[in-house]
Amino acid sequence: MQFIVVIPARYASARLSGKPLRDIKGKSMIQRVWEQASKSSADRVVIATDDQRIEAVAQAFGAEVCMTRVDHQSGTDRLQEVADRLSLDPQQIVVNVQGDEPMIPPAVIDQVANNLAASDDAGVATLCEPIDSVEDFLNPNIVKVVVDTNKIASYFSRAPIPCSRDALKVSQNSVPVEAKRHIGIYAYRVGCLNQFIGWDTAPLERLESLEQLRFLHNNIGIHVMDAVAPVPGGIDTEDDLNKLINIL
Repeated sequence: MQFIVVIPARYASARLSGKPLRDIKGKSMIQRVWEQASKSSADRVVIATDDQRIEAVAQAFGAEVCMTRVDHQSGTDRLQEVADRLSLDPQQIVVNVQGDEPMIPPAVIDQVANNLAASDDAGVATLCEPIDSVEDFLNPNIVKVVVDTNKIASYFSRAPIPCSRDALKVSQNSVPVEAKRHIGIYAYRVGCLNQFIGWDTAPLERLESLEQLRFLHNNIGIHVMDAVAPVPGGIDTEDDLNKLINIL
């Protein structure tokens, strides 16, 4: 099974300026992400950016770079432009690896691509992991997902789901065993990316600020399975960056 990895990398970041080029023990963040993605089974790893500084650094360490427009509203829009520029077949599988996850395990990149290839009911695949703390369950910055018996997403939300009828009484003290945190790695069929850019923003997508809800709104199945390896969170702040440097 063949697939391509695309790593979107924007220079602008509200909480961590110049994030893709920040140094992590002698290597830029984007290089570390690219190296992890290159350890996967992908046939091709492409960095997508709208910034010439990132392009220059990436080319210097040997990466393939695709320059994209600066006006994209979402990472999915940027991914579709890359697929279009590379003239990818509608059935081609593309995995979107976030440019701020320098410790992403190559195994989960392979997993999400293989899951999509094996699912006839989905146009998109992603991953999740159990939630084991009340703090995470109630945190709106941690996206939750509910999945049906075919491993197809029923819904994604920033709210604590699934929710017990008596949630107001118990939510501060317990987490449902079914609670899952969504992990933001995606595999797409290019044909679905081409459809995505033609759809209007879905009402629930606007409400939750979760673009994956646009696929569900338009009856595109999203396959979800527990990740085969722990996936560290992305680097969003200076504190996150310093913690990773200390670990390394």
